[in-house]
Amino acid sequence: MTSSARDKSSTSEPSGSIVCVGLGMTLGAHLTPLARSHIGQAEVVFAALSDAIVERWLEQMHPDVRSLQPYYAEGKSRVETYREWIEVMMAEVHAGKAVCAVFYGHPGIFAWSPHELIRLARDEGYRAHMEPGISAEDCLYADLGIDPGRSGCQHYEASQLLVYEMRINPQACLVLWQVGVVGDRSMARSATGPEYRQVLLDVLSRDYPLEHEVIIYRAATIPVELPRIRRITLADLAGTEIESDETLVLQPASPPRPNHALRERLRALDLSIVPPG
Repeated sequence: MTSSARDKSSTSEPSGSIVCVGLGMTLGAHLTPLARSHIGQAEVVFAALSDAIVERWLEQMHPDVRSLQPYYAEGKSRVETYREWIEVMMAEVHAGKAVCAVFYGHPGIFAWSPHELIRLARDEGYRAHMEPGISAEDCLYADLGIDPGRSGCQHYEASQLLVYEMRINPQACLVLWQVGVVGDRSMARSATGPEYRQVLLDVLSRDYPLEHEVIIYRAATIPVELPRIRRITLADLAGTEIESDETLVLQPASPPRPNHALRERLRALDLSIVPPG
């Protein structure tokens, strides 16, 4: 090998690669052509999917689909599981393979491991990127008829409201994710009970009346299924069972308050502009 060839070899990027794609929420209906192409062209496909039916459907697109579900265990922290996912996927990247990691919905929404996987691969000089997918948030807007641009929309992982001093704007829509495990700091439980939802209720009742409507939402995951939409009052939150894949939505409790000072400032600016011609 010549000196110039050695120099080129030492500076070229490694041969392995990783792409994280999303299947969307509804089986078969939300997969984009680009995500399907990445799955088909990969040498190894890893599946972070909790549904065996979805995994079997994915196996029809690639002969080497490896499930990441066995890394979960009762009482085991999900953080440990996600780190193991990254380790096993990066091992294939280090081996020079073209790897595709498949997640539900959008691979970058409420998913720590895809972001960390891409960051780590890029830091090591490997090609890595993420393809967007249709998320539960996208389905929520369509199924509930919510336009986030109308009054604004704030999204929180439910436990954030309990462990941080978060400021809620009751004049905007509020969306709370992972309410089924609200208050779990161990990252090892699959559910928390009514006592934990009561703490969340106490926090929300500072900004919303107890009779305010709370929507419990779950997107459809198969084409023949309808979205699950339940409506309760905030007062009933603690006593209502909420599954891990359900989301809470609170519509604005009041209309936005006019800012008269800034409106007057904008009016003065409008008057100061001389029309052309």
